[in-house]
Parts: sequence; structure tokens; C-alpha cells
Amino acid sequence: MAAFTLAHVSDPHLPPLPHPRLSELAGKRVLGYLNWTRNRHRYHRRDVVDVLMSDLQAQVPDHIAVTGDLINLALEAEFAPALAWLESVGPPERVTLVPGNHDAYVRTTAHRFAEDWKSYLAGDAAPDPDAIFPSLRRRGPLALIGVSTAVPTPPFMATGWLGKSQMEALERLLATLASESAFRILLIHHPIRSNARAKRLTDSSDLRALLKRYGVEMILHGHDHVHSTNWIEGPNGSSIPAIGVPSASALAHGHYPHAAYNLFSIARDGNGWSCRQMVRGINDARQVKEIRRVELL
Repeated sequence: MAAFTLAHVSDPHLPPLPHPRLSELAGKRVLGYLNWTRNRHRYHRRDVVDVLMSDLQAQVPDHIAVTGDLINLALEAEFAPALAWLESVGPPERVTLVPGNHDAYVRTTAHRFAEDWKSYLAGDAAPDPDAIFPSLRRRGPLALIGVSTAVPTPPFMATGWLGKSQMEALERLLATLASESAFRILLIHHPIRSNARAKRLTDSSDLRALLKRYGVEMILHGHDHVHSTNWIEGPNGSSIPAIGVPSASALAHGHYPHAAYNLFSIARDGNGWSCRQMVRGINDARQVKEIRRVELL
């Protein structure tokens, strides 16, 4: 059987930022807008994300996973352009999305991502209109499990959480999948393990307990804007790779690297799986080059 190729991209923070109405600049948005106009607009660039995604498409992956933060301040005028960008990446059957904290930046528009991007978020089965997550999509040998950690937070906070009802539904889903022969991938915006209090997943201990009990083969996340691979404890002493990726629109700044994406080649290997990771990213000349290859499983 030929290997299945999954691309992983995250945190495009799609520029340019629409000009907000005065009525929209209240509370947390004021700080976010000032941060964008004074700082973030210089290193989140539309030309960067366009070059990166063009290279990704040239690799002809079987499926693409996007782990959140399509937009910046969750302004009303950001949702339609983000949907148009998703459609340029591919149709819903070839692209799976989970939301990030910037997609639910404030309470007034926290519902919008689920409405406007629903076809990219929802699982294969007809979802409960009030509870899209956890979602399940089956693509080739993969079982793509999507969860939402996107919630509005106070100023200076970028935390996320799943909440009790989503966690309980996720446990039922993982219990069902545990006996199946599928390569299970958890798609989540926030990393499960983080030392940054203001950016952490607040119920990560509960999620880690579920993963230790039922397991998945891999976790893909965004949020941190850096290359990362951490190992989460799975069943019977096993370890689960949890892999992050830089922002898809970023120029290198501080400790944050240039934009990049992951490409995974997944295939059956006897009674188990093989999974090879290739990382491709932008360089100083705005060209996309291979950075490294890793044998994960």
C-alpha cells in the first residue's frame, strides 16, 4: 500500500488586517490592534504565506491539516477572507481545520468561526449543530480527531481549554477508536505541554490522562510559532510525538523562525506504522527549501 501524505500548517494570521470600525476597538482588541500596527504587521506577511502554500501544493499531499489562528482580532471583516483562503488551499474533503485562540479572540464574534468555516471543521458524520467537536474524519489510513481549544480570554492571556463536555465526548471517541486499525492523529491548536502560563492549555492534565489511557499515534498543534517535537506518555509505557510548526506567514524575528510546514509520509509497517516527517520552510531569500527529515515511527 502506498504511503499517505499529510501536510501540516498552522497560524497563518492572515494579513492584511482589515481596518476595524471604531466600535470594534474595545477591550482586548485595542491591545491586539496596537500590537499589530506597531509590531506584528512587520513579520506576518501575505507574500510569505502565499509562497509557502504554493510550495506545499506542489508536494501534492493527500490531505492538509490546519491547526488554527487563521485570523488576528476576530473582526467581522476577517472571516470571509479567511474562508476564501481556505478554499484556495483546497476543498473541505481535502483540508481539515481546528480553530485557534485568535479565531475566537473576543466574545462578540467567538461563534463566527464555527458558522463560517463549518465545512472545514465538521467531521464526516452529521454533527450536532451545537457541538462540532470533537470531530472525526477518516482519510485513507488516518483517523483525524479535531478538538477546539479556542475560547475568548482576558487581555494578555492566550490560554485555551476543551471543557468538560468536549473532554467527555473525546473520551468516548478515543475509546471507540482504540480497537481500530487506524493511524489516529489528534489535531489541536494549543500544545499539550507548555511552560508559558499565559499561553497554556488549562485542562492539559485531563487530556494527558485520556491519551495515556487510550493513545493516539500523533498529535499536531500550533500556537507556539516554533518547530517542536515533544513526547507525551501513551498506553503501556509508549510515547506519542506532539509536533508543532512555525507560523505560516512569519519572517524570522527574535527566537521565532521563518514560516514552515510539516509533511508526513504514513504507511503500514507490519503490525505497526512507519511515519517520516519532512520539514520545509522559507529562507532569507523567500524561497522554500527542505530543512530536515525525521523518522518518527
